[in-house]
Amino acid sequence: MTSKRLTTLIVASLALGIVLGYGVHVGASEATATRFADGIGLLPFAFLRLIKMIIAPLVFATLVVGIAKMGDIATVGRVGGKALAWFVGASLISLLLGLIIVQIFEPGRALNLPLPDVGASSGMQASGMSLKGFIEHTLPTSAIDAMARNEILQIVVFSLFFGTAMAALGERARVVLEGLDALAQIMLKVTGYVMIFAPLAVLGALASTVAKEGLGIIGVYGLFIGEFYLGLAVLWGILVTLGVVFVGPSVLRLVRGIRGPVLLAFSTASSEAAYPRTLEELERFGCSNRVASFVLPVGYSFNLDGSMMYCTFAIMFIAQAYGIEVSLAQQVTMIAVLMLTSKGIAGVPRASLVVVAAALTQFNLPEAGMLLLLGIDHFLDMGRSATNVVGNSIATAVVSKWEGELRNFEADVRPTNA
Repeated sequence: MTSKRLTTLIVASLALGIVLGYGVHVGASEATATRFADGIGLLPFAFLRLIKMIIAPLVFATLVVGIAKMGDIATVGRVGGKALAWFVGASLISLLLGLIIVQIFEPGRALNLPLPDVGASSGMQASGMSLKGFIEHTLPTSAIDAMARNEILQIVVFSLFFGTAMAALGERARVVLEGLDALAQIMLKVTGYVMIFAPLAVLGALASTVAKEGLGIIGVYGLFIGEFYLGLAVLWGILVTLGVVFVGPSVLRLVRGIRGPVLLAFSTASSEAAYPRTLEELERFGCSNRVASFVLPVGYSFNLDGSMMYCTFAIMFIAQAYGIEVSLAQQVTMIAVLMLTSKGIAGVPRASLVVVAAALTQFNLPEAGMLLLLGIDHFLDMGRSATNVVGNSIATAVVSKWEGELRNFEADVRPTNA
């Protein structure tokens, strides 16, 4: 299935899912609507399981091949250093933007809803940040276990060691390199088969959510949702502008090229679902395989721009709703803490909520405030996930340009290995 046709089907499925879900919500009993939502919700559930099935072998194979083709540890360190420099800068911009937007509009003060009791539990498991916890989350005890649990950051760490060792062995590792290169191509082919089911997943995701919640919840939280999406739009503008500055006007072609993966991430509320197609589009744009297959998976752990902006936006929203003042010093500390605690979160639904819950506990803000967001989180996660895809795509293009590995491909050229 071509990228253009898939994008068209996804857009049609978005519209059909909303209409179908709303029809069930207003025309059926609550029990019937719940059964319908649970039943059709199996479509995105099955699709995301298929995506998770291919993520680990795809990330491992493409990343190891990319590192091995770089040739030496100095090159890996140089590319990794440039990528991390961009990730830190983009994360800082995202966190600051969320902090600024939420304090300009103050949606928490305009919320006309009864507040949950401060002692109520949100049901989100919050854990404080510690050096030991960070190490446990980063370094795998078993590569097989990391792949089984789709711990992308741990897979990246193992792949770094494996790929660097292959590069050091040179010709003696060539047979393994060729095998992993073939594996990467096989997994991309499998990705094509899995993507055939993407429109059904989009239909099921939207129909299930709207059948359960209806569109009324958007009306109640309309101001909050609108201001958050305005913040995302501003962030897109900043990221694209930076892309034009560092890459050139051709980055606009990249933005057009990734509209399919962006729509997929938006409709399924999972940037992870868009990973395979994003990698293909980056290679089609002209990023070399070895840079794209290195920067993109690392970005999925360190460069979730939409999730970053949401963290500060949501925390300050809750503080405003409860009338709690957060000092400038606390806001600066909050940004520093979130820069650390957010790294390594997977691009899957509700991961940001865990980070927000942990930060609320750390800054003595009521965790019960999470209850104000749980009902609309799916609609917010759609925007976060789409933004994560845009941010990582531009980051990969920028690092490719810095490395001199960005070819001037035409838009219709199929991706190839570099």
